[in-house]
Amino acid sequence: MARILLLFLPGLVAVCAVHGIFMDRLASKKLCADDECVYTISLARAQEDYNAPDCRFINVKKGQQIYVYSKLVKENEAGEFWAGSVYGDGQDEMGVVGYFPSNLVKEQRVYQEATKEVPTTDIDFFCE
Repeated sequence: MARILLLFLPGLVAVCAVHGIFMDRLASKKLCADDECVYTISLARAQEDYNAPDCRFINVKKGQQIYVYSKLVKENEAGEFWAGSVYGDGQDEMGVVGYFPSNLVKEQRVYQEATKEVPTTDIDFFCE
């Protein structure tokens, strides 16, 4: 399915055809280090393998390091998920940002505290 995405920047309008699907939201809020959720919160190490159930998630192998960018605020009976990307040599998932269960990892180094509560948007759960 193709979607049209309009980007509005000062003095510029870009129109892009985007192929993908908007998946259900896992949460309505997330915790970030900054208002735009662009700064790395921490570096974590996977304690076990994780196979992504759908395109919102990333596959993780035990021992891999993951850069954490946001932490979804847990709602109701939902699991607690963080967003990040795998860091490593030649991994298929390297650089791909996706969700994984927070209990899967142990934070190795905290760069910045996740103190900014930000609403999630549809694009947070978009799959190409």
